[in-house]
Amino acid sequence: MTKTNSMSGRLALMVGHCAGMVDLVALPIWVGTLVAHYGFDPQQAGMLASLFLIGAVVASVALASRFDRLNMRVVATLGFGLTTLGFGLASTVRDFGTLAVLHALCGLALGAALSATHGTIARSGNPHRLFGFVGMALAVFGILFMAATPPLLSSLGGSALFVVFAGVMAVATLSSALAFPVPDAAPAPVRSTGSHERIPAAVWAGIFGIACMGLVQAMAFSFLERVGSDHGFGSTAINGVLIALGIVNLAPPALAVLLQKRLAARTVMLAGAALQAGLVAVIMLSTQFAPYAAAASLLAAVMIFTHTFAFGLLAQLDHSGRAMAATPAMLMTGAAIGPVLGGTLVKSFGYGSLALAAMCIGTLALLCFARLPSSHAALRQEALT
Repeated sequence: MTKTNSMSGRLALMVGHCAGMVDLVALPIWVGTLVAHYGFDPQQAGMLASLFLIGAVVASVALASRFDRLNMRVVATLGFGLTTLGFGLASTVRDFGTLAVLHALCGLALGAALSATHGTIARSGNPHRLFGFVGMALAVFGILFMAATPPLLSSLGGSALFVVFAGVMAVATLSSALAFPVPDAAPAPVRSTGSHERIPAAVWAGIFGIACMGLVQAMAFSFLERVGSDHGFGSTAINGVLIALGIVNLAPPALAVLLQKRLAARTVMLAGAALQAGLVAVIMLSTQFAPYAAAASLLAAVMIFTHTFAFGLLAQLDHSGRAMAATPAMLMTGAAIGPVLGGTLVKSFGYGSLALAAMCIGTLALLCFARLPSSHAALRQEALT
């Protein structure tokens, strides 16, 4: 029986996180490919990505409340396996309707697998640190993905994207079947009172705030490649920015692990929401390459760093693992709306409208995070319960 503190268990969770969070890495190329290679307009391309993310949200919500009743290794293996099949089929078709159905089904399957992954991380000895480690793995995966995928698309066509996705999911299927760990036992207070005690109100505030950040991230990230192209920066320069983005993403999870006890999670979350909105404004409004490149390189890093602290704090506030099993829903509720909302705004009002929307939604995230206790306060609350 594999444990969360074993090397094989951690590797399986790293692979599962990378596969399950593929949208965080791939959205610019994903939406750009649907526009450039499949001939869809921004709204249609955003809708396909949104259908995938909506499916993940539905599966995550359905699974989170049942986290303690199901075999997570089976859930993860089946989820990644079905996603492999779905993306493999997507590589063989080009019509919008069929792709829409396959995107939604892949989202459902992947959402279940990712919920199993994140719930298991939350029920480990140190959720903040383990989430930081899987974040480092995602950063390495992002570099490899951004370096390898654009040349494949240029030589093999848009369908190669779905072949790559299917290959990633196949690796996650195998690793989950062989080494997916069993969640650690819940703390004694949770076991004695039952795992279905009410989730604290502060956790719900944090969940909504992260969903707002996920919305801003997906809305802007989906059109990161398109806005650069439409501003005339050139494909070579934009691909360089995407690779740089992946390299920069190596730092946030490592820093989050090192600074776990030095920074208050609530402060990090407040600063992260404000900084994210500012970066989106620079990306969408800049007509010069240097500001665009600098802001684009940091956009995902801010989300990764902030969410690592959020994951650790919310796991402290809810020991059952149920709230963190809903992490895909937390991130992807906003992310599911992001591509289609972004595409609609760009189609109707231009890229500048994304900057205004980011400021408004970022303000909502700030109001939510203001309701959270600091990490030290959360620890004191834990000691008293």
